[in-house]
Amino acid sequence: MADPIVATYSIVGCDLEAGQWGVAVQSKFLGVGSIVPWAEPEVGAVATQAFANPRYGPEGLALLREGLSAQAAADRLTQADEGRAERQLGIVDAEGRSATFTGADCNAWAGGRAGAGYAAQGNILVSAATVDWLAETFEGNAGQPLATRLLDCLDAAQAAGGDSRGQQSAALLVVQRHAGYAGLSDALVDLRVDDHECPLTELRRLYDLHQELFGKTPTEEWIEVDDVLADELRERLARLGYSGELEEAFESWAGTENLEERVQGTERIDPVVLECLRST
Repeated sequence: MADPIVATYSIVGCDLEAGQWGVAVQSKFLGVGSIVPWAEPEVGAVATQAFANPRYGPEGLALLREGLSAQAAADRLTQADEGRAERQLGIVDAEGRSATFTGADCNAWAGGRAGAGYAAQGNILVSAATVDWLAETFEGNAGQPLATRLLDCLDAAQAAGGDSRGQQSAALLVVQRHAGYAGLSDALVDLRVDDHECPLTELRRLYDLHQELFGKTPTEEWIEVDDVLADELRERLARLGYSGELEEAFESWAGTENLEERVQGTERIDPVVLECLRST
């Protein structure tokens, strides 16, 4: 069976201070998130595309886990692959070193740029500007959360021309040790838009929803629940069909709305949760 043609643009990046690695990708290809992005906390991240070799993902992470640099891992993968002339690859390792590879037979325009903490690449693009804007946006928005930086890179790349065939799917993967659901997952963000007329707009919508449900508000910004607010909570919950003791009713509602990660009793309340209840 032939390898899938994943004509696309992607950026692999890391935030060493936050302990995060991730990949963002967009393509005129169904379900691009199922093939291109791979990442492991404290190890690195990989994007595999063009006539994609999906084995580059797990095998690349295994090489990084052994201590190879991004460039050494990219060299090892491509040198062992007879189809390398049609492959494209981006890697960032545990130390933020990066590498990008574009085979000589990838469909034009194809190429990549690598810098401190990122590797940007694309194929069948309108022009080199798409990759340039991936790179320059990442370089210019340091200080923002990694997921936001990667989404901004995709938006800038699309505005610069993007995939010459159009848009269809997009994905965002960011990992951090024990930072995912319930502290038992390393997937901080793992979102995919498999088929959509405006996949980047939809991916941003999903990310905003993800942040609402699973993001974290600093505890110093939580609101003390005094008697007045407690009465308001009881009244609003009762209107929604949640009665009984306040804590039980509140936690039951939060569970229904998938907000349980933002709830810790009823002495204090996350302002995001309060706004959700007030707007329901």
